[in-house]
Amino acid sequence: MKSIDGIQFAEMVRMGAHHLHQNADYVDTLNVFPVPDGDTGTNMNLSMTSGAKETEANTEAHIGKTAQALSKGLLMGARGNSGVILSQLFRGFGKEIAGDSELTAKRFAEGLQSGVDTAYKAVMKPVEGTILTVAKDAAKKAMELAGKEEDIVALFEQTLEEAKASLERTPDLLPVLKEVGVVDSGGQGLVFVYEGFLAALKGEKLPERQERQSMDDLVKTEHHKSIAGFMNTEDIEFGYCTEFMVKLEEGKKTFDEAEFRNDLSAYGDSLLVISDDEIAKIHIHAEEPGKVLTYGQQYGSLISMKIENMRQQHTDIVGEGHKKEGVKPAETHPYAVVTVAMGEGIAELLKSIGASTVIEGGQTMNPSTEDIVKAIKAINAERVLILPNNKNIIMAAEQAAEVAGIEAAVVPTKNVPQGMAALLAFNPEASVEDNKNAMTEAISFVKSGQVTHAVRDTSIDGIEIKKDDFMGIAENKIVVSAADLKEAAQELLRQLIDDEAEIVTILYGEDAEETDADELAEFIATLNDEVEVEIHHGRQPLYPYIFSIE
Repeated sequence: MKSIDGIQFAEMVRMGAHHLHQNADYVDTLNVFPVPDGDTGTNMNLSMTSGAKETEANTEAHIGKTAQALSKGLLMGARGNSGVILSQLFRGFGKEIAGDSELTAKRFAEGLQSGVDTAYKAVMKPVEGTILTVAKDAAKKAMELAGKEEDIVALFEQTLEEAKASLERTPDLLPVLKEVGVVDSGGQGLVFVYEGFLAALKGEKLPERQERQSMDDLVKTEHHKSIAGFMNTEDIEFGYCTEFMVKLEEGKKTFDEAEFRNDLSAYGDSLLVISDDEIAKIHIHAEEPGKVLTYGQQYGSLISMKIENMRQQHTDIVGEGHKKEGVKPAETHPYAVVTVAMGEGIAELLKSIGASTVIEGGQTMNPSTEDIVKAIKAINAERVLILPNNKNIIMAAEQAAEVAGIEAAVVPTKNVPQGMAALLAFNPEASVEDNKNAMTEAISFVKSGQVTHAVRDTSIDGIEIKKDDFMGIAENKIVVSAADLKEAAQELLRQLIDDEAEIVTILYGEDAEETDADELAEFIATLNDEVEVEIHHGRQPLYPYIFSIE
């Protein structure tokens, strides 16, 4: 097969999505951290399914147009870090082949490589041994073959083999994977997509579904370390989202995209540079945007400039009366704050301290980019700040901010206590930039703890954990495991509360009682009798207790 068109590519997407869907639960088993969260397989499956639906609805013989439909569907449906990275891989692929009516083997390889380049740029701190590495190694193999292999099927067979080999190498790059005896979950998800692609190219049935493994089969050592912190791409160090275009001019410095990108990378992160013969479009998160603009002026005139403070841009969103899709309030609000949480009590609490709307989501259910965009549009605000309250939602929130169509920014809250602290720092009279700075700074003054149950036997950081034990989690680190809920909660509080603590908020969930929370308040007094304790019925599932310590 020397080339493929858009109709054939749509079938590849359909089979890739279906194969991932069939194996999503297996991908979930590769997550080591034993909490009942959404997990990689679930997020990638929902993201790819969204892409496949958009592709099916907009299939054309022109493969570039079909690829654009896939890119759009993935972008809007992206959930979790793995889903966002998957969307970026095919976003770059789609941009590379946008003008192609058919794809040769060489152009197919170039599309894969462009996808890798785009995905790496989208991740603030790329980690090797993940889906990024598997995609990169596969694209590299495709590019090596592109000059001599004209058969797309033959090229992609070897590309897939390299993806599988790269997946097997991931434990050598991430020690935690080797220690536990598993491969990277995101990389495995991508391999399932590619297996579906190849089956469609060859006109064969999909490979057999991979049976879900028990954790007993997967765990090969006594001690495991949490992988939860490896993909902290949301840890924003540069506060200003800076976007502008340079109209390239003769007589100015000669434009070289690689040099331009390399020079700008010194000023910040999340850098994206897109250029043609006349215009260069730049997106960067920088701490000193003035220096970025000055650099760009060396190449020509600056046009379409926009600078936003990322620590403050998504503020006043959907009220209770505007939940129906497509319905907007008559009044335009200057600000909206959109946040995410599970539990009616927590939602009510967040609204009482300033949230415009609360999207239901968090553990086990990460809202998509599209879910967040819909919430933003429903409130009819001029500016909006988004508080994800979960580290696995931050990348989807940032994508939503980019496509929302209004001034928008993400305050990178990783849990409900951080979201509460950020909301209390919000000033409706301040600019988006100043608000985001203040709200992000407020996050640093709060400590958070959660108690939940273990979904499997494991051992993390020397702590032996049995299935159905209660785990105490301080920030993202499991610090205690006990068969008794009260014991786990007390030990967690003992580690969180010190002499500097002033206010402790207890959010008790569906699996806890108010009397139990009152007993914990009495226990807190034995640790620090000057601490003020507040108790709220959060009604959150899965987590009997969430603690905020200020």
